[in-house]
Amino acid sequence: MTDFTQPAGATPLDPDTLEGLLPDLTTQVELNEFEERNIYEAVRWVFGRPAHRRDILTDKALRDLHRRMFDRTWQWAGTYRVRETNIGIAPFQIPTAVRNLCLDVREQIAHDAYPPIELTARFHHSLVSIHLFPNGNGRHARLAADCLCLERGWPVLSWGAESLTAAGAARREYIAALREADAHDFGRLIRFVRK
Repeated sequence: MTDFTQPAGATPLDPDTLEGLLPDLTTQVELNEFEERNIYEAVRWVFGRPAHRRDILTDKALRDLHRRMFDRTWQWAGTYRVRETNIGIAPFQIPTAVRNLCLDVREQIAHDAYPPIELTARFHHSLVSIHLFPNGNGRHARLAADCLCLERGWPVLSWGAESLTAAGAARREYIAALREADAHDFGRLIRFVRK
């Protein structure tokens, strides 16, 4: 018997998504621990790359980042979702939305449209809103935002300075900040990423 109970605000793991699980795990705790080890390797790769070899603002780079984060956990790592979820746009719209987001962020950077922290928070929120993958979207969007900060020489964000994977006060604050950003109010998210 398996028990993959997701915390509030997470995309539920449907049977089709779970078919792609590579290790033999039976609980959400086991899955979280396994994913965390997989993500750790991706974080080491991101922070160990020379600045001149970074560019997160491409469709391929975003998919490659997700693949590195979850390649030992999910067979579909780095592959855009093909099913509707409780959040996000229709699956067929994802590739175009991602390309447009990357182009928009490049233009925002070129024209100093927002201060760096706000631009990064908006980029993160857009990735979460599009919801590119069957699972791991928040973690992917946070690391992608960190990649953008590293590329631009901006300070990396703290993301509330606590784990956002499990239920808790920091996760509740993060989800509330994302919901306010859904209504185009980014103040709470900007404050949260600085904590």
